[in-house]
Amino acid sequence: MTDTGAPACAKAETPGARLLAGWWRLVDFKIGVVPAPVFLLVIGLAAFFVSRGKAPSDILMNMALLSAGGFACAEAGKRLPLLRNVGAGAIFATFIPSYLVYAHILPPPLVTSITTFTKSSNFLYLFICSIIVGSILGMDRRVLVSGFLKIFVPISIGSIAAGVVGCAVGTTLGLGFEHTLFRIVVPIMAGGVGEGAMPLSIGYAAISHQAQGDVFAEVLPSVMLGSLTAIILAGALNSLGKRRPDLTGEGRLQVGEVDVELSGDHPVRPHPAIETVAGAAVLAVTLYLSGTVAQQLWAFPAPVVMLLLTVLLKLGRLVSPDLEQGAYSVYQFFRTAVTYPLLFAIGVSLTPWDKLIAAFNAPTLITIVATVATLMATGFLLAGFLKMHPIDVAIVNACHSGQGGTGDVAILSAANRMQLMPFAQIATRIGGAITVTLALIAFRLFAG
Repeated sequence: MTDTGAPACAKAETPGARLLAGWWRLVDFKIGVVPAPVFLLVIGLAAFFVSRGKAPSDILMNMALLSAGGFACAEAGKRLPLLRNVGAGAIFATFIPSYLVYAHILPPPLVTSITTFTKSSNFLYLFICSIIVGSILGMDRRVLVSGFLKIFVPISIGSIAAGVVGCAVGTTLGLGFEHTLFRIVVPIMAGGVGEGAMPLSIGYAAISHQAQGDVFAEVLPSVMLGSLTAIILAGALNSLGKRRPDLTGEGRLQVGEVDVELSGDHPVRPHPAIETVAGAAVLAVTLYLSGTVAQQLWAFPAPVVMLLLTVLLKLGRLVSPDLEQGAYSVYQFFRTAVTYPLLFAIGVSLTPWDKLIAAFNAPTLITIVATVATLMATGFLLAGFLKMHPIDVAIVNACHSGQGGTGDVAILSAANRMQLMPFAQIATRIGGAITVTLALIAFRLFAG
């Protein structure tokens, strides 16, 4: 038997077998989710299209480009000492491509391809609807309603506290009360660029008879630096949660909240059928499209309508346990495979580096940090009174100072709490809309 086994062992150790095993090890080495040989091939293909002067703007080209770019930047950030503990993966995936565009390092054909795809494909909202629907259907329905009602308390009180502290700091540093309030503090909590900075600048310009472009250039840096501050602080809170697990629910907002697959309400189904997952993806997209119809009819934000419809489905038990598991699988896929490619796309197409650095002066930076930190600290401190997890509430409050939907993705990614997206959307959309409305009323009364 020994003699018979020897040739088999020898055969297994042939040069060809060793070469094949080595190749498999190389294929299994991944940059994010991208196998190393595929990563190198993507670079080669991108170089070919750049040499031709034009790259396709379709989903195929951008699936490869964004995956390679997003995961490369994220992996670089995750390997930096200290910075990796404050969300460097999300920061790098968003702001490195922004700088590469600004410095003309990223070739123009690739910039055009990514920008066209991002702005025309609704890539961001595909991600958001998949995350929101999956995370809501994965919640414990017993605490869902109370969670949505409770979260308004820390957001509201945090906004007031942040406004008071931010204005006090800015005024003390010589920026002036009016400038601090309307050009720094309000834009931070206005809900992003399209939903916040843009309507603010239009309103300010109409009331004060200034050029809208000039006003927009004034408020945009505060939006972007506020979001960057929130990303860094959210990453720091995630690091704190690892040392103090008593302060966090790891993405669960309320004490006692569990996911569907852990709640005991239904048998555990860790691997729903592919057909079920596909059906859940169609459900998520359909709910978002329903939201867009409501937005066109009543001017109510589509993501918020989608969120409310999903909550109704969950509370009414109108979605089967199988489909809930399918939706949760869609959520897990997008969280794992799409977050960093999306952030890379956002960095290239929606994050102008020159606007970001325009506000890099000490008084403005200190005011922005004080505003965001107060907003988050208020949520942290109030959480205990509401029987909620301090770190997770603070992270939701951070989203109120984020760069709209793009900021929500970056903040929650840095905090590794993407399942908080439904609450983040409340903070961003509803909180931002209320902030803009009140700010324009105050600006007309006191500054116009």
